[in-house]
Amino acid sequence: LISDQSAQAVIPSNPSRARKYDLDRVLYRERHLIECCFAKLKQFRRVATRYEKTARNYAAVVTLAAIVLWLR
Repeated sequence: LISDQSAQAVIPSNPSRARKYDLDRVLYRERHLIECCFAKLKQFRRVATRYEKTARNYAAVVTLAAIVLWLR
């Protein structure tokens, strides 16, 4: 599915796998930062459970949570 969309997989292969795939470490590092950011945002209950009914309000809550994380 990934190669059909001309995208590149950035997840490291399992070390016990017979065929190992190349890994772009710089791209993987950036992906890891984004995933950690999502994990931290999900610690805010309002963000994780999507209490807000409209997309505008939800975006505002996510923005506030990101600001709180950034200020820490």
